[in-house]
Amino acid sequence: MNSASALGATPPSSDLEAGTRGTSKGRILAWASWDWGSAAFNAVMTTFVFTVYLTSNAFGGEDRASAVLGTALAIAGLTIALLAPVTGQRSDAGGRRKLWLGVNTAAVALLTALCFFVFPQPEFLLLGVSLIALGNVFFEFAGVNYNAMLAQISTPQNIGRVSGFGWGAGYLGGIVALLIVLQLFVQPSFDWFGSSTQESLNIRLVAVFSALWFFIFALPVLFAVPELPRSSQAKRLGFLASYGLLIRRIKAIYATSPHTIYFLLASAIFRDGLAAVFTFGGIIAAGTFGFELPQVIFFAIFGNVVAAVGAVAGGFLDDRIGPKRVIIGSLAGLLIAGTFILVLGNGDYVFLGLAWAGSTTFWVFGLFLCLFVGPAQSSSRAYLARLAPHGESGELFGLYATTGRAVSFLAPALFTLSITVAAQFVAPGEAQRWGILGIMVVLLAGLLVLLPVKSPDKAPIAVVPSA
Repeated sequence: MNSASALGATPPSSDLEAGTRGTSKGRILAWASWDWGSAAFNAVMTTFVFTVYLTSNAFGGEDRASAVLGTALAIAGLTIALLAPVTGQRSDAGGRRKLWLGVNTAAVALLTALCFFVFPQPEFLLLGVSLIALGNVFFEFAGVNYNAMLAQISTPQNIGRVSGFGWGAGYLGGIVALLIVLQLFVQPSFDWFGSSTQESLNIRLVAVFSALWFFIFALPVLFAVPELPRSSQAKRLGFLASYGLLIRRIKAIYATSPHTIYFLLASAIFRDGLAAVFTFGGIIAAGTFGFELPQVIFFAIFGNVVAAVGAVAGGFLDDRIGPKRVIIGSLAGLLIAGTFILVLGNGDYVFLGLAWAGSTTFWVFGLFLCLFVGPAQSSSRAYLARLAPHGESGELFGLYATTGRAVSFLAPALFTLSITVAAQFVAPGEAQRWGILGIMVVLLAGLLVLLPVKSPDKAPIAVVPSA
């Protein structure tokens, strides 16, 4: 590339993504439909239903099954961290972004469907965790290309709203899929063959439902969004050589637009805290506030509704005041809500003449937490899309996935450490809520690292050599 391009004269991908940009309601709905469908894998398979089934006593004991699942997911995370940037880079250069989105999505759907053959016996544990782990790998690869498409179906004026709409669709899709699963399979409202619990047929059929849900709702984006044009460099660049190119590009991005790298680091930290809010929210609800399983699920449904509303509202704010301000405001809101939950705990209070029970504390401030998670996630994606070099969104979102995986141990580790330390000083049964402190430390660290990072409109766009 010429020197002018190296200095950022070429428009960013949010202005022009290789000649394929075009915003319309149809394209946006088709793109968001993938998010809606993917929630069946996230919410049903990996969060509330199938992984719970895999870690039950039927597979040789909760401790052993959980350890095997955790190991498999750790290996999957390492694989994603190593391969995501290069897969994104090659799909960009090869003009195959949509193709690889389709291939990886189909792989996730197939692996999900194969979970039907995971019978409730210890000898099927390895098959089950392997399918889920591989599903996670292909899901992240698909997500790299899906996120990169944001620049193709939006403009600089509406990119925040479009990103927020996608996140909102994902939250709502998870709610609908989960409700259907509960009504047809887990706690069926009527008797049919799918409600049979013999050999856990009902749970295994959940996998088939989730595969079909994801595959069907993923189809519209593959028809509505055009493919990228193929780069001439793609034909002669080998897979291993892609890593050398990746290193050169990271150096070039840091040299011409260091705030892009700074944002990747900051977002990796606070996104780990955001993930922990949902990961450990149910655990705290049950352990600290005494919620029964139906109450936990009920709260999860409401929490996803609130998160969806927050994501959509945050998207409108994103386009008006910029993504950095939305993220900062969201992280501040999370810290305030988390502080109230930590300080008030499960105690009973009288506030403005009204009885304020511990469960009320969690409902009110727990939903506030959910409200701020959506905007932070949505604006983080929009922030990076605005910074993405021309035609290289896939590679940059691959780095986005990698940096996130690289620090994904932070929130779980500090959650556990906070509980362990608190147990030495508080009464039995009171230590778990102090795990909230560990999550808040991660969110605060992400906020502090983000503060000096320039907003996209003030950070130069680095367009780096393609070879």
